[in-house]
Amino acid sequence: MTRVAAIDCGTNSIRLLVADVDPVTGALTDLDRRMTIVRLGQDVDRTGRLAPEALERTFAACREYAAVIEEHGARHLRFVATSASRDAENREEFVRGVRGILGVDPEVITGDQEAEFSFVGATGGLTGRSDLPGPYLVVDIGGGSTEFVVGEDRVRAARSVDVGCVRMTERHLVHEGTVTDPPTPAQVAAIRADVEAALDLAERSVPLREARTLVGLAGSVTTVAGIALDLPEYDSTAIHHARVPYARVREITERLLTATHAERAAIPVLHPGRVDVIGPGALVLLAIMERVGADEVVVSEHDILDGIAWSLA
Repeated sequence: MTRVAAIDCGTNSIRLLVADVDPVTGALTDLDRRMTIVRLGQDVDRTGRLAPEALERTFAACREYAAVIEEHGARHLRFVATSASRDAENREEFVRGVRGILGVDPEVITGDQEAEFSFVGATGGLTGRSDLPGPYLVVDIGGGSTEFVVGEDRVRAARSVDVGCVRMTERHLVHEGTVTDPPTPAQVAAIRADVEAALDLAERSVPLREARTLVGLAGSVTTVAGIALDLPEYDSTAIHHARVPYARVREITERLLTATHAERAAIPVLHPGRVDVIGPGALVLLAIMERVGADEVVVSEHDILDGIAWSLA
């Protein structure tokens, strides 16, 4: 067994997985899996730069993760950074900070690389199941971007597009520094138009409608699943491989987009760091399901982190 640590730093959150990986079978045993909302992508869509306070929140989480990695004695570490750090003019400041804390450079990967890691992580436990046939369409709805990957035992086609829960919130729902509460119908329509345009772009290179099983990843999808399951608190075991029907996703999306901040914050399963961005995130999922005609989404807690961990073995 090889003990590894994988870090995924996205637009809204930074996550850590410490695991033992069998290099022969690929079996992965979790030792520590955690997530911190840092909103690294704060204002990046508007300014093109990582904000000083966002960098400091991210570095604070890195210092916490460094202690966890040392405690577990992980021999190998890979740090992958995604949408926000791809877009930022001052990403070298981010790279220097991470290197100083963790001793490795963050790999600012392309959207296609991100998509492949996500596919490998998400489908590892699905292949061979007769009730979940391939081809799979894996969608990773992040803060700044969404990745689409179609494949079975390997990736056939992938595309990353610049729609995500944070980017859509900041682009369409923020006025004079305040998030509209709740969004107006015109604002929701503007988000939907952006998402539909992104789906058109993705469909140029990824055969979205050929998939027989839709697999959804990341916080927006897992939160919708938690709400659908009426969980009293976030429970990754209950959420992993939950199957949420289209009608339920539509109902939850409409509820989130018409609720006030206080009403959303009162939902037990909803992380405080997602209260302002969950409505747009759910709308991205709903639009995808409608585009591909999916009756349900299979929700996976295994994602890019697992793909990064397996790559280290």
